Amino acid sequence: MERVRWDAASAGEVVAAAASKVLMRPEGVYDDLGSVDDWLDEMSIDLTATARDALADMVASQGMTEDRSPAGFAVVDVETSGLSPEFDRVVEIAVVGTDRAGNVVDEWTTLVNPDGPVGKTSIHRITAADVADAPRFADIVGELTRRLAGRVIEGHNVQFDLRFLHAEYARAQLRLPRLVTLCTYQESYSYLPGLDRRRLPDCCHAAGVVLDDAHAALEDARAAAGLLRVYLGSGTGLANSHRQLPEEAARIGWPQIPSSGAAIKVRPPATPPPVPAPAGALAALLEDLAIDNLLDDGAPRSAVGYVEILAEALEDGILTEDEAAALADHARFAGLTRADVDAAHGEFVLMLARKAVADGRVSAEERRELNNVAELLAVPDKVVKRLLDEADSEWVAHLSRDCRPLPDEWAFGEPLRVGQKVAFTGGEPVRRARLEIAAQAAGLRVMNNVSGVTAMLVTPEARPDSRKGEAALKHGTRIVRPGVFERMIVYVQPAPERSNGHRVAEAVTPGKAGLEAPGVPASPSVIRAWARENGYVVGPRGRLPQDVQAAFLIATESGI
Repeated sequence: MERVRWDAASAGEVVAAAASKVLMRPEGVYDDLGSVDDWLDEMSIDLTATARDALADMVASQGMTEDRSPAGFAVVDVETSGLSPEFDRVVEIAVVGTDRAGNVVDEWTTLVNPDGPVGKTSIHRITAADVADAPRFADIVGELTRRLAGRVIEGHNVQFDLRFLHAEYARAQLRLPRLVTLCTYQESYSYLPGLDRRRLPDCCHAAGVVLDDAHAALEDARAAAGLLRVYLGSGTGLANSHRQLPEEAARIGWPQIPSSGAAIKVRPPATPPPVPAPAGALAALLEDLAIDNLLDDGAPRSAVGYVEILAEALEDGILTEDEAAALADHARFAGLTRADVDAAHGEFVLMLARKAVADGRVSAEERRELNNVAELLAVPDKVVKRLLDEADSEWVAHLSRDCRPLPDEWAFGEPLRVGQKVAFTGGEPVRRARLEIAAQAAGLRVMNNVSGVTAMLVTPEARPDSRKGEAALKHGTRIVRPGVFERMIVYVQPAPERSNGHRVAEAVTPGKAGLEAPGVPASPSVIRAWARENGYVVGPRGRLPQDVQAAFLIATESGI
């Protein structure tokens, strides 16, 4: 090939010459472009990246169909064996095609044989038996390409799906062209402002979109397509610009890859999931964690996506080596520095601590799970106590700001203060439950026992004949009737201030260390590990079905 001077020829001429050489190579146009890379290395480094992108489009366009009309969007979702595209594989894929307004025009889905482990069946509910006779990715890549070509690639956190698609295409000795994409997760900041969490179920709930079966590729793709339709129908200037994206996508060259004729395999019909047992402490803390408000204003936006993946990986209380490697890989892909990741980990544990103290009491299981998470994330030892104290101070200070001043005619003696402990005994159950909720809302800590630091016992009896009543008399705890307490909690006063301006709160009660809830002799993470070793499938989102708990109890009692 004649050597072309960069200062005498346009980039297009250089690329055209390189493309013609590649197309004549006997091993095919989609094999390794090593000789082209060698040749480009001799040229100006400033134009190399641009030339290679243009070259990829030009090579791909050799097999394009003539129809360049804007086709709309291809909503993609993949279920995978893990979080790392380098080591994990696609086990299910779905594509929902829409027109330019987001209306669904076609659907396609199949299970995929990953030639290896399927990963967490507890999340995607796909077993090794399900994929044993499913097509491999190379078998369905022709049909997949036909459904993606000429369309805007859309999904919820679509970069996750695309990284796996790039990796799977590369394993099939193919290369995706430059893609036009739209992410309903990222765009939710504009279309659905004010959300604490931006997972697919959160956005669907906010937008009124039905999501029947999360973590099934077709259902997730349908839900993301529903979000897209809501976004595009919002009538905003941003929506109008997004409606124009299919015109750009239609200009991208895609290769025509022959179909293998392999039959697809659809996942079996969903069976009713087992009724989950009450969530473990960590799962409960993560359930509605306000991740969107977790990071400082100066933190990179990509850190929020990292923390979302971190929260999902930690729901079972375990962080495997593969998950840790995948998180590190995602952090690098998102452009996060070591300092960004460390800051995100610290804020994540602090947010969990804030959730734990929000009801005024930290249980032994909550404290244990917080310490476990801190250890998994390499947050320094003993930091949980400091974070709990910090979170408790924030909670007390926040509630203290909204306290009403005492009225002039106040006649109930020393008022209650934010952070004080109260207990209840006797009385009508419905009214008692209502008062307990009101006490927590006012910033009081509702306890199950009476001790020397309990500020008040609420009971309709002047001398209650109960264990709490006896303890109140022993410790000199103030006893009031429900009617008086009902009026006092309207005027709960701020916690007193220290000399440094911080509010004083009583120590957060950790609960009795070492004791478990009746009938549950181990933490959820221990039971989940036992269940996996013994062939059980845990319920959705890592929660424990009652039958798994019962089997664990039988096994441990019998010494199995």
